Amino acid sequence: MEIEFKSIQLSNGETMAYRLRRGTGTATGRTLLLVHGNMTSSVHWDLFMESFDPSHTLIAVDLRGFGASTYHVPVRSIADFSDDLRLFADGLNLASFTLMGWSMGGGVAMQFAASHPQYVETLILLASMSTRGYPCYAEERDEQSGQVQARRLRTRAEIAEMDKTKLVQRAYDHRDKAFLRNLWNRQVYVIQEPDEARYETYLNDMLTQKNLLDVYDAMNRFNMSAKDHEAWGGSGDAARLSMPTLVVWGNQDKVVTRQMTEEMVEDLGEHVVYRELDHTGHSPVVDNLALLCQVVAEFMERRRQA
Repeated sequence: MEIEFKSIQLSNGETMAYRLRRGTGTATGRTLLLVHGNMTSSVHWDLFMESFDPSHTLIAVDLRGFGASTYHVPVRSIADFSDDLRLFADGLNLASFTLMGWSMGGGVAMQFAASHPQYVETLILLASMSTRGYPCYAEERDEQSGQVQARRLRTRAEIAEMDKTKLVQRAYDHRDKAFLRNLWNRQVYVIQEPDEARYETYLNDMLTQKNLLDVYDAMNRFNMSAKDHEAWGGSGDAARLSMPTLVVWGNQDKVVTRQMTEEMVEDLGEHVVYRELDHTGHSPVVDNLALLCQVVAEFMERRRQA
């Protein structure tokens, strides 16, 4: 099916690019809005958009500072992304939809659903960061015991000094796709890689990111739970999510841990349906596409009939 590449000017002055696959069905509630993760953009949804039930309309956005979207004003929180998403939905006259977020995009989707629940019929969280953020740690040696302990960082300045931040930003600055490929092979594509043409497209897309440090800082401080963590107090917004929610996690994920996923399921409560995918890493779209499409379609259909 044809995927159109489009953009829209938001009322806050940013331009948001997006990909659109028009559905063949006429039933209501058939729009699925897709939100990507860090180091990616809407292009990383391509396999899903090509394969998912053609009766659905699929819209995949480029968040501010990613892909072909602008980055005039730096983001300071995940809520900045979700506020952009509301302006985007209003600009396209999207009154209601299923919202699906991958990795960092899961945090954006959760924040959007908590702040603007009237838009979200169902919520799907794919290999999502926790309701308690995606922590950045520094290893420190205890002077008394001599043991190395992990300390969650608290400030943007500390995160700027992390090796991870410096190495990835250096790869961006020098267009070092070999480094990025090696990083993704070790952390994301641990089960299988995309075909060479797609992989090259994905690597080129990674180099468009304009906001790496800002995103690391926002993910570290994110906290929708009722519990404070070292970097930020809990907002309690997770308790406001009452729509049917599907949490999907691959048991070979090297980026989002089981603990993060369990935190999210605990914080979101009894309306969550949890689905664990065997032999699947951080990119179920690449590792287990057919099963992912089946799980998502079945969840959406059950909720539509309920």
